[in-house]
Amino acid sequence: MVSVADRLNDVKEYYFSRKLREVALLKSKGKPIISLGIGSPDLAPDDRVSEALSNAVDKRTIHGYQSYQGLPELREAMVTFYKTNFDVVLDSNTEVLPLMGSKEGIMHVSMAFLNAGDQVLIPNPGYPTYSSVTRLVGADPVFYDLVEKNNWLPNFEELEKLDLSKVKIMWVNYPHMPTGVKSNDEMFRSLISFAKKHSILLVNDNPYSFVLNDHPVSILGYDGAKEVALELNSMSKSFNMAGWRVGMFVGAKKYLDEILKVKSNMDSGMFYGIQQGAIEALSLSKEWFQNINKHYYRRRKIVYQILDSMDCVYDRSHVGMFVWAKLPIGITSEQMTDKMLYDKNVFITPGTVFGSNGEGYIRLSLCVSEEHLEQVLVRVKAK
Repeated sequence: MVSVADRLNDVKEYYFSRKLREVALLKSKGKPIISLGIGSPDLAPDDRVSEALSNAVDKRTIHGYQSYQGLPELREAMVTFYKTNFDVVLDSNTEVLPLMGSKEGIMHVSMAFLNAGDQVLIPNPGYPTYSSVTRLVGADPVFYDLVEKNNWLPNFEELEKLDLSKVKIMWVNYPHMPTGVKSNDEMFRSLISFAKKHSILLVNDNPYSFVLNDHPVSILGYDGAKEVALELNSMSKSFNMAGWRVGMFVGAKKYLDEILKVKSNMDSGMFYGIQQGAIEALSLSKEWFQNINKHYYRRRKIVYQILDSMDCVYDRSHVGMFVWAKLPIGITSEQMTDKMLYDKNVFITPGTVFGSNGEGYIRLSLCVSEEHLEQVLVRVKAK
């Protein structure tokens, strides 16, 4: 075998890719595993969304390559969605770029702006892909602490103590994954000021705004944000379309033009039918989110009972499709994860997947039926 690229020396296979293989193997051996590990919505998209896809497939003329920038109607739908839900005004021709899933956007923006030796501010805990992609493009991650005593928000006094001379991008993610903490006005304004002061490109990853959250916010709704910030969004979580792979970058033309240079060399456009389904989804009323959240509210109540039975502590004000919980003293995150998997046949996520500040915490997904959550509760209560 030829030697692998140096860029893989510091990059491991994605945790869930590796762990879900183990879970599948246990299931194949007859273990009744219930997974509370990942945030892949088990509920279906709205029927009108699936119908829009189905109707589009019947057209003979739609099976060729599509625009790298998506259909004009899709961009218009995304712009209308941002105006309706975030009160953010965007230009559909220059300030929105549809993506084949938001995860690809992490790679695109990194390739567009980072050189070897550049640095990236990455939250700890945070989404592991931020750091792995940073390493893949030859840049260096610089982790900034998010801790419970500061409500998992950035500490700007500590950030100012860092040598920021090589930092080009700062990743933020609110509502935050994995903790579920919401943003606030002061934090976003401080982030924008910080980015301007140090000539840093802010990227807010914002896929969880509508899950158990009555007040969705975009960083682009704050004065001066477009000068220094982009927002990455996704239809995976809020519209139950994770496998459809539809996301978007929104922000100033000067940034999106550079990202398009990368994107246009890496894909050949999104399938027409999926775009039509996305257009239909983006037009759904707020009643859609309210109805989906009814399921998540009921599920979260059971998850709270599960965590109570595990002697864990959690914050009921947090939002999103996960519950982040602090473990009792005396057991590590991975010890609890293994105990649940091998003793209770339940897969949960150790907090350490998201960084060193995740030690002592676990994350449970709400993308599981009430029936299965009740089964988990019975298993956990059985000593």
